[in-house]
Amino acid sequence: MPPTDNSRFLVEASKTRSRKARERAEEAVKAAARCGERPTVVGIANAADVSRSWLYTQTDLVTAINQLQQRAPASHRSPRHASSDASLQRRLETALRRNRQLRDQVAYLVQKLEIAHGEIRRIRALSDTPAGGVSSSG
Repeated sequence: MPPTDNSRFLVEASKTRSRKARERAEEAVKAAARCGERPTVVGIANAADVSRSWLYTQTDLVTAINQLQQRAPASHRSPRHASSDASLQRRLETALRRNRQLRDQVAYLVQKLEIAHGEIRRIRALSDTPAGGVSSSG
């Protein structure tokens, strides 16, 4: 007796899974349109719980997403982002102030090092010259 051919059940399950994914993706696009947000393929794929690669094969849905992107204005920055900008500005100002301090410190240390090298040269020159012009070799 040959094995039973159950492939029709697999095909039916695959079609059902594809249909449900399509319905979820369509609903995600409609929800994005209702919210007036600027949707992305990634956002729609995440909302519909489908893969981006699958969504890109649905050319009509990608076209709808692109149309919504063109229709919806670019999202304005929320107050949360504005505070982030203010925070970043403060951090930048602090970093610039610290850079100035470090630059001043490096200049001071370079000056001290130059003085120290000068002293070393002076001491070496004194030790190379015999005291009172008399050679120590005798």
